Amino acid sequence: FTIEELAQFNGKDGQPAYVAVNGTVYDVSALARWTGGNHFGMVAGRDLSGPFMSCHQGITDRLKKAVIVGTLEKGV
Repeated sequence: FTIEELAQFNGKDGQPAYVAVNGTVYDVSALARWTGGNHFGMVAGRDLSGPFMSCHQGITDRLKKAVIVGTLEKGV
């Protein structure tokens, strides 16, 4: 995914909710805490590596119930 492609998956208007953390893109649509593409001020369709690391101390196990749908391309 490019950052532009990821932005399309914001959980609004019937779109799935995808987030990127540490270069991995997750589908968080089925997770109850991501209803409507929002989770405690974090918005789907973005690279949330920084906010996720500060909120969850880098523990990606919080995303183990989410489906991995791809990787985020590094900026050029």
